Amino acid sequence: MVPAMIYLLGMPTKVVVGTSLFQIIFVTAFTTLMHAVTNQTVDILLALLLILGGVIGAQVGTQVGVRLKAEQLRILLALLVLAVSFKIALDLLLQPAELYSVMPGVLP
Repeated sequence: MVPAMIYLLGMPTKVVVGTSLFQIIFVTAFTTLMHAVTNQTVDILLALLLILGGVIGAQVGTQVGVRLKAEQLRILLALLVLAVSFKIALDLLLQPAELYSVMPGVLP
């Protein structure tokens, strides 16, 4: 959505960052709630760790975003998208050492 808001809608990059995060809050909260109600399998400890990481990451990201120009933010976004794409391509093309593995000490 970020590239669409920047290039198709012409929104300023600094506004797009906040708008995207605001939208993500509602999607993730609804998805987590529906998953918890449907499957009763939400790991509370993992959820708390992700919330803590998100809060700290948001503060760091805000400070970095204030100091960078819009063009620099776009370059960082492009590099992030390329890195994730490269990682996904590697995972699709390279065969893992073990096709099937069972973690020791974990019961089914």
